[in-house]
Amino acid sequence: MFRFKNRVVCYTCKDDYYQMQWSRCLITTYANVVLSTGDCRLQFSGHVNACRPRIFGKTSLWTCQTRCISSWISGLFKQDETRSFNSVRDGLKSMYSQCLEPLETTYLFHDFHSPKLRSADFDYKPSVMLIGQYSTGKTTFLQHIVGKDYPGMRIGPEPTTDKFIVIMNGKEDSIVPGNALVVDANMPYAPLSKFGNKFLNRFQASVTSTPVLENLTLIDTPGILSGEKQLIDRGYDFIQVWVQWFAERVDRVILLFDAHKLDVSDEFKRTIEVLNMYEDKLKIVLNKADRVSPQQLMRVYGALMWSLGKIVNTPEVVRVYTGSFWKQPLQHTANRHLFELEHQDLFKDLQSLPKQNSIRKLNDFIRRSRLAKVHAYIISELKSEMPRLFGREVAKQRLIDELDTVYRRIQSRYGVSAGDFPDINQMRRKLKDYDFTKFKVLDSSLIDALDDMLNKKIPPLMSMLPNESLQLNTEDVSGGVFDLMENNPFQSGATEGVNEGKYDGSETWIVAKHMAEYEKSFQRISGGKEKVSGAAVRDELMKSHLPNTELALIWRLADVDNDGYFDIKQWALANHLLKIRLAGHELPHTLPHHLLPPASKNVSDHS
Repeated sequence: MFRFKNRVVCYTCKDDYYQMQWSRCLITTYANVVLSTGDCRLQFSGHVNACRPRIFGKTSLWTCQTRCISSWISGLFKQDETRSFNSVRDGLKSMYSQCLEPLETTYLFHDFHSPKLRSADFDYKPSVMLIGQYSTGKTTFLQHIVGKDYPGMRIGPEPTTDKFIVIMNGKEDSIVPGNALVVDANMPYAPLSKFGNKFLNRFQASVTSTPVLENLTLIDTPGILSGEKQLIDRGYDFIQVWVQWFAERVDRVILLFDAHKLDVSDEFKRTIEVLNMYEDKLKIVLNKADRVSPQQLMRVYGALMWSLGKIVNTPEVVRVYTGSFWKQPLQHTANRHLFELEHQDLFKDLQSLPKQNSIRKLNDFIRRSRLAKVHAYIISELKSEMPRLFGREVAKQRLIDELDTVYRRIQSRYGVSAGDFPDINQMRRKLKDYDFTKFKVLDSSLIDALDDMLNKKIPPLMSMLPNESLQLNTEDVSGGVFDLMENNPFQSGATEGVNEGKYDGSETWIVAKHMAEYEKSFQRISGGKEKVSGAAVRDELMKSHLPNTELALIWRLADVDNDGYFDIKQWALANHLLKIRLAGHELPHTLPHHLLPPASKNVSDHS
């Protein structure tokens, strides 16, 4: 039976409630129910769930109980939602449609910031986009990656690429026009149709068959104009196209500079400034560096860093990859080794993109969610400040002018980070075209759903990331230039350090070159024995003054039979590794096959 207690005060909102008890229910033997005119909260074993049954004092207690119990049961199922996802992508699709998209639609997020996401946006393979002024080597760079010519490719000293070209994999070489590309449901390019025929006539896909494009998509862009040419109307907003769409969705944005042309046009400057919001995707390349002498290269590099320091909004020094990314002979070879190392670093990063694709999508999804939440605060705040009858236009202009004050008020009230707010100048321009009275007031249920997603549903997806690449059988990019980076005598350091002797093509053990020297020291410490213990060689190896961790690594690598003793060949191998480390080269964690002593190598080959 129900019995009413005294009136109590809610600890959350300080309103008066009636508290009741009942002896038994269908779920648990004891529960506390708190009823009010607009809220009902039910507590079971520490779990608090809420529903809004629209109680006006006449609703039966049984109706309230039923709704509360139903809410509690549905909450149990929601806790296991993320466990049913087959992949991170499936989880993001579900969370977007259930939690994020309703908030975006209510507060016009798609009009202000980014179009609505479709299923293809979550499933599409990783992509790399190149940006740069004309004739900086963008198309040649892509040809170098692919390892072959592709349809629609044009290379020349004049501005040749006048289109956005998506280079993708296919059985036969072909070109897909932009109007056909945006209606393909399997492609994520449908929102680009809003930029009109002027843009779509400059947009196409180049289809070619190559292993590189099986796990990667490449995007070539028109050269950014300079001088009077940048004033020519393209017919579409160039920066808006690739910033609002391409840069938001790609995995890497490579910004190319020519060592001979470091001037930064106004359009190029605006391009870099907008890219600041995607600094985690940005890679800066100084191309054609072999065309200048080492002394000139030092000056060019310094000038580039000085120019970037005024544009790139970061306190850290930006990473610039220096080299010549094409197939032509080097004009100045003094920095050949530097160019090879830079080449290797850049393409190793691109090669690993497929395995990082899921975490990149998750990172972009969280960033979009935070922006959508702040945008909802802004729109609802502007709505609340508008008068109901008179002076609307005056109030609208005042709010736009004082938008920085609105930002600070939201930041203080909701504890939002300043870095989550959209660019204030861009917001001012877009707000001028909207009627503030048609904005929606803040719906706390939408905000709560988004917070619940970020705090409770996203973490289980994070735990799925380590196994995501294994489940999807994701592989590194192969083919083209990526197959030429390793396991050949022309790669950087192929004949140095631990790789010395790897490509000799002879049966002679590289360590045997100095065997006479090693035999003398071995006889001295062994006293005529065939093997010596670790304690016997310790003092000899300690003379190198290397850290104990490095000496332990040398010991583990040289003790190929793991018996805790060195014979003459293992002692020679240890000294060979010691010399390599003292010369400044790194040691591997696994002994390369060509360094195995002959007897051990034969056993390894047989097994």
